[in-house]
Amino acid sequence: MGNETDGRISGYGEGGADTILSVDAVAKEAEALGAAVTPDALRTLAGGEPFLEIEGLTAGYGRMEILHGIDLAVSKGQSLCLIGPNGAGKSTILHSIFGFTQIFGGHIRVGDTDVTRLAPSERLSRAGIAYILQDNSVFPDMTVEENLLMGGYLLSSQVAAREAVERVLERYDRLAKRRTDRAGVLSGGERRLLEISRALIMDPQVLLVDEPSIGLEPRYIDMVFDILGDLRDQDGKTIIMVEQNAKKGLAFADIGYVLVSGRVAMADTGSALLENPDVGRLFLGG
Repeated sequence: MGNETDGRISGYGEGGADTILSVDAVAKEAEALGAAVTPDALRTLAGGEPFLEIEGLTAGYGRMEILHGIDLAVSKGQSLCLIGPNGAGKSTILHSIFGFTQIFGGHIRVGDTDVTRLAPSERLSRAGIAYILQDNSVFPDMTVEENLLMGGYLLSSQVAAREAVERVLERYDRLAKRRTDRAGVLSGGERRLLEISRALIMDPQVLLVDEPSIGLEPRYIDMVFDILGDLRDQDGKTIIMVEQNAKKGLAFADIGYVLVSGRVAMADTGSALLENPDVGRLFLGG
């Protein structure tokens, strides 16, 4: 789970641990910690009026079931961070919300729309769900402007797409100054900003963010989380993220879920999970 430095083991790059816990051991301990996480408790964390809600979701890839009866609730303008050991199903939840998995049972709703059986393009156009992939999802040989235009492929016309691009560039001057540059020459932080901005072209209501800090220098990590915070707090976007830096993700998020073996083992506010000594020991590097 960590890297060895001077005879000690570090967790997620922050803090230290005196012993190594295998993924299986972490999963067993985390599962033992969790009390029953009820749908009502999750709705209470979401303020009682979820904007995005998952009920009893079983899903996976092909015939392999990864998620086993997942419930999830998050309100409009609220952020949720998913943490847990490798293989717990964190990214599979994002994939399921966007339509990348085989759904065997349960429901996913956004507002008044049941999106469970919709294709990804329909989830974006009809329910306003956008997926911000991990790093390296830009088209390196295209310009910044061309990359942004790719985000508007579902809009009614090229004119509408170009108007949306101009709105985004007006908001992010850093990209506007590089609109004619190839995306491949941007810094890591600028590429991540471009990925986020491309997702905004369709003006989504829900942002699924997969590992926003991965591969970035600390100064760019802070920039990315500031941008996401502004989209949540100023624009009312609902954000569900998976973040390898669990401490950073929970500090940002209104709500945190601990996933273990395809189930929600624990759920609380992000700040409460940060202060939980057992969560710290297992997932935050001590």
